[in-house]
Amino acid sequence: MVFFELFANNPSIISVPAGQPLFTAGEEGHLMFVLTTGSAEVIVNGRVVETLKHGSIVGELGIVLAGPRSASVIAKTNCEFVAIDEKRFQFLVQQTPYFATQVMRVMAERLRALNQMVAPAEAT
Repeated sequence: MVFFELFANNPSIISVPAGQPLFTAGEEGHLMFVLTTGSAEVIVNGRVVETLKHGSIVGELGIVLAGPRSASVIAKTNCEFVAIDEKRFQFLVQQTPYFATQVMRVMAERLRALNQMVAPAEAT
């Protein structure tokens, strides 16, 4: 099963026109999203740190740990996202262990990439 197919029957579709934010840094986060159409950029401190494509998840940190968003997500093209609330997230974690593993993998990849961006250059 392809990751984004887990959300195919979810009616909570959010349409975001090109150039508009899905959410911005500092907003309270209580939903995660799966990008089903278009492409979007994740921006941290004014810097593009990731480009999202079909099937990408974003906002997962807000589901795992409530608090302000640490990044902004801006649609590069017209986008559609499936919104996942905490109840659905918990259901998916319980019913589909693969889902939980994929969310953890995404979080780990983002943490690794961030660490590489902020790590001091090694001395030669």
